Amino acid sequence: MKKIEAPSLELAYAKAAAEFECSVTVLQVEIVQFPSKGILGLFKKSAIIVANLPVTSAPAVGKKSSAPVVSEEVHEEEIEHRGSMHNDVLLGESFATAQEDDLDEDDEDMYGDYDDQDDYEELSVDECALEVKEKINELFKSICFDLHAIEVSAYDENTLLVEITGVDSALMIGKEGYRYKALSYMLFNWINAAYGLQLRLEIAEFLKNQEESISRYLVGVCESIEREGRGQTKTLDGVLVQIALKQLRDRYPDRYVAIRSTRDGGKFIVINSYHEY
Repeated sequence: MKKIEAPSLELAYAKAAAEFECSVTVLQVEIVQFPSKGILGLFKKSAIIVANLPVTSAPAVGKKSSAPVVSEEVHEEEIEHRGSMHNDVLLGESFATAQEDDLDEDDEDMYGDYDDQDDYEELSVDECALEVKEKINELFKSICFDLHAIEVSAYDENTLLVEITGVDSALMIGKEGYRYKALSYMLFNWINAAYGLQLRLEIAEFLKNQEESISRYLVGVCESIEREGRGQTKTLDGVLVQIALKQLRDRYPDRYVAIRSTRDGGKFIVINSYHEY
């Protein structure tokens, strides 16, 4: 039994046949997820199937020795596989939170119709903001949350400010900001690919509160830097590491300020003199 993922069901079936080295007609296939193109390049889904090559049982010879035991073991193994498959589909891969990381060159094209960016080269930031506002409100009009109309404006010449408010806007943030991070990542990939702009996402003043929290934390870090000439932050999560990076680079333009990763994937920021690198 194998789980196969491909852009379409046809490719998934063909991949399964190649994996088992047999015809598609002899495979037992369970469709776990149908493919979807998504909306505006977002929420794109691949086809996921679970394929199995049935084993033809041989005629029983002599005593029925351990057949029930084998069947029971296979049944238990199948349940374990299905449980794992179910978790994979529901949880998926964790969202990346550092928007400056390079994408894998072998990744599928997630931008769809936005590959050709020539159409947007003549648009101003304000014109891009109007276009994004129209499309993003169309995307969110059927959402189950009670939200006001989403506002999009030019934050600076390279950045769009997307503001989400409303009765249920806080629910868009999620526990520990996990929904905020997911939405920020998806919107950034769309806006950056289509318009070549950066994103500043504000939901119910979440970003403002995070910036104020980081500013208070960095007071002690800056004191250490002034005293010792170097320093580093604690491990910061997602949005916080990007906020801290910007604030530290603004404060120390003549120093080396960069993100580093721990062995377990955590991120922190180091501040040092350029001549030491």
